[in-house]
Amino acid sequence: MARIRVKAGDIHILISSVCVSITMANRMIYFTLGLFLLICCYSDRVMAGDPDPLQDFCVADEESNVLVNAFVCKDPMQVSANDFFFRGLGQAGNTDNDVGSNVTMANVKQIPGLNTFGISLVRIDYAVGGINPPHTHPRATEVLVLLEGQLLVGFIDTSNKFFSKALEKGDVFVFPKALVHFQQNVGHENAVAIAGLSSQFPGVQTIANSLFAANPPLPDSVLSKAFRITQELENYIQKKLAY
Repeated sequence: MARIRVKAGDIHILISSVCVSITMANRMIYFTLGLFLLICCYSDRVMAGDPDPLQDFCVADEESNVLVNAFVCKDPMQVSANDFFFRGLGQAGNTDNDVGSNVTMANVKQIPGLNTFGISLVRIDYAVGGINPPHTHPRATEVLVLLEGQLLVGFIDTSNKFFSKALEKGDVFVFPKALVHFQQNVGHENAVAIAGLSSQFPGVQTIANSLFAANPPLPDSVLSKAFRITQELENYIQKKLAY
């Protein structure tokens, strides 16, 4: 019976080769995992906003009953310049209300030609002391420019850190997508701002109304426990916010 003699040096070489193979395999796994994560992150960035248009324009057909993510395109032969036009931002909004502010929207509902373009505008008028209450835009980042007056603005990130700035005429401030934010007139005269949003239909959810004026209402136990308040105070807030 033949005997195979293995030298110590050969064993060392064999072990080293196995270790190198394992290391290379681990590196390949890490590389593949890293590439996968990179693709996921990139895909998220690509799909983060409204869909890009695939034609010159896709004017929203509000008479269509077809439900899609955005609006069905109107027949191009029926499109006119009026579909891309809106005159409402030149007029001051009525601020005679409980919060002392008014938002005039210029999104796809007012300008059908904005459909698939991923952008819209709003005009915000503020009475002295008026506030645009804490709210979010679930589908858009907002960039605001102050045209007249003085504003205190701010937003809160997901770690509950508060970012705030006092704005003067001509100043610009950005509110990140979907984060809670507000503006308040802290000057001695009416204020006016114009804001651009990165969605044709950004949506808005006012925090107080969404919680205390929901329909049907949230359970009393949820609100009272979440805000550490009595049911009597909760009912009082609900009545104040009811429309």
